[in-house]
Amino acid sequence: MSQPIYLDYQATTPLDPRVAKAMEPYWSEKFGNPHSQGHRFGWDAREAVEAARSKVADLISADDDEIVFVSGATESCNLAIRGVAAAARERRHVLTVATEHPAVLESASSLSEEGFDVDILPVKPDGLLDLQVLENSLSERTLLVSVMLANNEIGVVQPIRKIAELSRSAGAIVHTDATQAIGRMGVNVDELGVDLLSLSAHKFYGPKGVGALYVRHGTHSRLDNILSGGSQERGLRPGTLPTPLIVGLGKASDIAAAEWKRDAQRMCHLTSFICSTMNKGFPRMRVFGHRTKRIPGSLSIGFPGILAEQTVAALSERVAISTGSACSTGSPKPSHVIAALGYDDEVAATAVRLSLGRFTMKEDVENATRALETTLTAITGEPIK
Repeated sequence: MSQPIYLDYQATTPLDPRVAKAMEPYWSEKFGNPHSQGHRFGWDAREAVEAARSKVADLISADDDEIVFVSGATESCNLAIRGVAAAARERRHVLTVATEHPAVLESASSLSEEGFDVDILPVKPDGLLDLQVLENSLSERTLLVSVMLANNEIGVVQPIRKIAELSRSAGAIVHTDATQAIGRMGVNVDELGVDLLSLSAHKFYGPKGVGALYVRHGTHSRLDNILSGGSQERGLRPGTLPTPLIVGLGKASDIAAAEWKRDAQRMCHLTSFICSTMNKGFPRMRVFGHRTKRIPGSLSIGFPGILAEQTVAALSERVAISTGSACSTGSPKPSHVIAALGYDDEVAATAVRLSLGRFTMKEDVENATRALETTLTAITGEPIK
């Protein structure tokens, strides 16, 4: 049986062969512990880790010592939110947004049990945060504002620079989950104006199990570790660093810095093809989220009366798509992201996510679109108009 066409890049990306090649020596002959500094094995591993740190920093225009390696974006978001809360003294107010990933929403919500006031801000029907709502919610008690750069389900890109300006003027720390943005758009921490930024390697053709937290100079003192057991990573993340994975993250960062513009241009063209083709055959198709303020290669769509689970299941042997966040698989509830746009459960339950990437070819998109058209017609028993 041939492999299905893969259009679920926002769930995870395939490992770039160049990344796999870079990692290979560190699984075997270069096996040293990067924290062992008394011999060549440790020195080689340490050198590789620091070279990778520099590549990650370059990707987001940060300094090397502002990069903290962690296991992935979920841990990165937890460290950012819980770490800031753990170091807090007087400020006890946290703001985030209804369309955030569970790593942010659940971390923020858990602070309520520790005496923090947590406000989950709504979004407009296009998925964008209303800046006036944010400004009205800020106060001298606001400790942290966490807003995702690009949404993991609908791809909408938030105006993070303006959000950061408003938040920092109120004295708040600003965190952004940039997991879906890295590799799909340019990310510059100074242009964004954020204090903390989370990323994960497997979202941009690196290995699973490794990510990073950017910590702006001056923010370190306002952040405590949330794990115990060592002083690695400037005391913020204890544990032996996984050298092969970090090397992979570094190589993926290097490639992304060089190729994201080319990849983005291709993905924009192919996504437009899917959207226009499907809209011609199925004019009642909904596109969820802002039509233009979104990352390349991301498309969240729905067809009235057709459950997303039906569509995904019927396509599964031919095209791999999803109903939304992979982290929410198994949840009986419709997407909280689509619901936050103001849609009822019936509409939210129709949303499917198609996401393209570096290895998506035009032929893949053409074949996938035909398969989707055929599937939707078969589900209803008649052409959809």
